[in-house]
Amino acid sequence: MNPLFDAIVSAHQQLRPQVRVTPLERSVLLSQQLGCELYLKCDHLQHTGSFKFRGASNKLRLLDNEQRRRGVIAASTGNHGQAVALAGQLMGVGVTVYAPETAASIKLDTILALGGTVELVPGDALNAELAGEQAAREQGKTYISPYNDEQVIAGQGTCGMELVEQLTDLDAVFVAVGGGGYIAGIGTVLRQLSPNTQLIACWPENATSLYSALEAGHIFPVEEQETLSDGTAGGVEPGAVTFPLCQQLIDRKVLVSEAEIKHAMRRIAASDRWIIEGAAGVALAAAIKLAPEYQGKKVAVVLCGKNIVLEKYLKAIADAHP
Repeated sequence: MNPLFDAIVSAHQQLRPQVRVTPLERSVLLSQQLGCELYLKCDHLQHTGSFKFRGASNKLRLLDNEQRRRGVIAASTGNHGQAVALAGQLMGVGVTVYAPETAASIKLDTILALGGTVELVPGDALNAELAGEQAAREQGKTYISPYNDEQVIAGQGTCGMELVEQLTDLDAVFVAVGGGGYIAGIGTVLRQLSPNTQLIACWPENATSLYSALEAGHIFPVEEQETLSDGTAGGVEPGAVTFPLCQQLIDRKVLVSEAEIKHAMRRIAASDRWIIEGAAGVALAAAIKLAPEYQGKKVAVVLCGKNIVLEKYLKAIADAHP
């Protein structure tokens, strides 16, 4: 028995049609260029432009009437906050999002447009998480972590259910990692239904909080540098439930440079005409980096989101080597 897997199966059944089944598309050009069968899991086409709507919808679905009446508090650099705001709008639940002051303005504007309230917090994503948790305790509201919550992880795991239904014999799946909720959900499904599929965790070299914790065997503060992959940036909450899950489920860890992320973003724009955010670029960059080891194999790259400020995207593409 695996209670988390069972919760993912339930979410997979109960969240439709609110949560889209996103396509898994073979990239003809990238497959030809890299020498492997490369498939793109297009979660950037999920509602609100990222996978986060999966977990947010599942968490709000499972609230009782009193919890819904009181409203919820989330913490986010943007994508999780947008997802909770939309899920709250659809289910009639008030949403307040605690965000770091450095969060992209377009993401914060979208949260407001979806009916959410934003509270800005000095510092990084971890500071916003801790502030959000404290406010939820003080106000008697449900706190919705972007990753440290098994009901959120179960929602994210629906992406894994779709993957194994769409292609049964994948050799490897590349997933960008922040707090670890997305990869933990996907990995739980793969371990149960496709155990021969390698789960490859991908990080930017500039933001390695969970990577460093996994390497050391315990969570500790990690000083991070600025990265295009703002969706995966920020510290990991002490005692995060994702840590032991990632220890058990991840088969391989890969780091990529900012230049490699930019190159991946430019390359997929050229090959498949997709605009993706930095975090999705991380997963693709890792797949490009390891492609020589997967010649003739079937690999999937999870495109986790597309929410990036236009000017930031255009600069990244311009800076990238062709």
